[in-house]
Amino acid sequence: MTANATAPAAGKAFYDHPLRAPVLAELHARPFVAVSTPARILHVAFLVDRAQAIADRAAFASLCLARGQPAPGRDAKQHRVAFGRFVLRWERHAEFTTYTWEVPAEDVVEGGLPFQPSGASLADVLTQLPQPGPLLVAVDLHLVTDTADALPLDRLFDRTSLARSDVEDGFAEIATDFQPDPSGFVRILVRDRGMTDDAAGALVQRVLEIETYRTLALLGLPEAQRLAPTVAHSENELSTLTEQMRQSEGLAANNKLLNALTGLAAQLEADAAASLFRFGATRAYEEIVSSRLRTIGERPISGYPTWQQFLLRRLQPAMRTCQAIEQRQANLSVKLTSAANLLRTRVDVELEQQNRDLLRSMNARARMQLRLQQTVEGLSVAAISYYVISLLHYALEGLHTRAEAAGLHYDVGVATAVAVPLVVLLIWSVVRSIRRGHAEDDA
Repeated sequence: MTANATAPAAGKAFYDHPLRAPVLAELHARPFVAVSTPARILHVAFLVDRAQAIADRAAFASLCLARGQPAPGRDAKQHRVAFGRFVLRWERHAEFTTYTWEVPAEDVVEGGLPFQPSGASLADVLTQLPQPGPLLVAVDLHLVTDTADALPLDRLFDRTSLARSDVEDGFAEIATDFQPDPSGFVRILVRDRGMTDDAAGALVQRVLEIETYRTLALLGLPEAQRLAPTVAHSENELSTLTEQMRQSEGLAANNKLLNALTGLAAQLEADAAASLFRFGATRAYEEIVSSRLRTIGERPISGYPTWQQFLLRRLQPAMRTCQAIEQRQANLSVKLTSAANLLRTRVDVELEQQNRDLLRSMNARARMQLRLQQTVEGLSVAAISYYVISLLHYALEGLHTRAEAAGLHYDVGVATAVAVPLVVLLIWSVVRSIRRGHAEDDA
C-alpha cells in the first residue's frame, strides 16, 4: 500500500486512488441539458484570472443563497439554478467563466420575428452580479420550430456573411452571420425539424461552444501580430551578427558579438515564454472548434457557406499566422543557440591560445629564474666559503702564536690554502642538501 493510499471504505474490497473521484467526475462536469422548442438562450463568457475567478464564484454563491437556492460546491465546475422564471447556468473554465440563461418559454413569441426583444433587455439577471472580468463572448441563440422559409433571414442577418447549414441528419438548421447586433450579441438561429429535447440540448451546447471557442482561439492573432515585428527584427539582427562573425578577429571583438547574441536570445526567449500559453491555448481552442463542427454533421444549403466553410476561410489564416510566428520563434531560438555556441567555441579557442602563450612565457621566466637561482647559489657558495676561510685564517693565526710557544711551527698560509678546497666542498654539499630538501617539500 502506497503512502497516499487509504484503507478501503466499509463494504469495499479495494481502496481508491486519490485522483479516481475527480477523474471520474470530469466526464460528467458539463452534461448536456435538455431544451424544449421554442427556447431563447443567452450566453456570455468573461476572461478571468485566478483572483477574479475566486471572487466570481463567491459572488455567484452569495446570489444563489440570497435567492434561497443551493450554492455551487467548492470544487464544482458548473452549477445550474432557477432564478424565478429564468434558469441560469454557471461554468468555470481554465481562463474564462460563462453564464448561460434560458428565457422562459412563455417569453419566446412563436410566429413573431426572432431575437425580439433584444438580448440586452433580457440580461437583467446578470446585473445583480459584479462582472467577473472583461466580456469576450455574447451570444443570443433562438431555437424555433421550422417554418419552411417564412423567416426573413435577410432582415435578421448580414447576407454577405450569412452561414447556413443543415445539421443533425437534417433534423435542424443553424444560421448566423457571426456579427454582433446593436446590443452586442452574436445572433444564432436554430430551426428545429423534429429533434428530441435531448438532441436539441446537445446541439445548442455544441453551437454555443463553437462560437465561444472560435472567439477564444482568435485571441492568439493579436499576440502574433504584436510579436511579428519583434521576430522580424530579431531575424535581421541575427543575420547581421552572423555576417560580422565571419569578419571578426580578436577576443575583444568576439566577446562583444557573443554579448550581443546572448542579449538577443534572452529577448527572444522572454517573448516566447510570454506567448507560450496564448499560442498553446489557441491551438487547443481551434481543435475544439473543429471537433464540434465535425460532430454536428453539417450539410450545405445551396447558395450559402456552411459554418465550417465560413470559419475555415477566416479562422484558418489566423491560426496559420499564430503557428508561423511560433515556428519562427522556435527556429530563431535554434539558430541563435547554434550561433552563440559557435562563437563561444571561437572565444574558448582564443582563450586557450592566450593561456598557452601565457604558460609558455611563464615557463621561459621560470627557466630564467632557475638559471639565476643556480648562478646565485654558485656565487653564494663562493661568498660563504670566502667568509668561512677568512675566519679559519684568523683562527690559524691565533693558534700559530700559541703553537710556537709550545715548540710547534706551521705555515699559516699553507694551512689556509689546504683548507680552501675542503671548505668549498663542505659549503657546496650543505647548500645542495638544503635545495634537495626544499624540492622534496614542494613535491
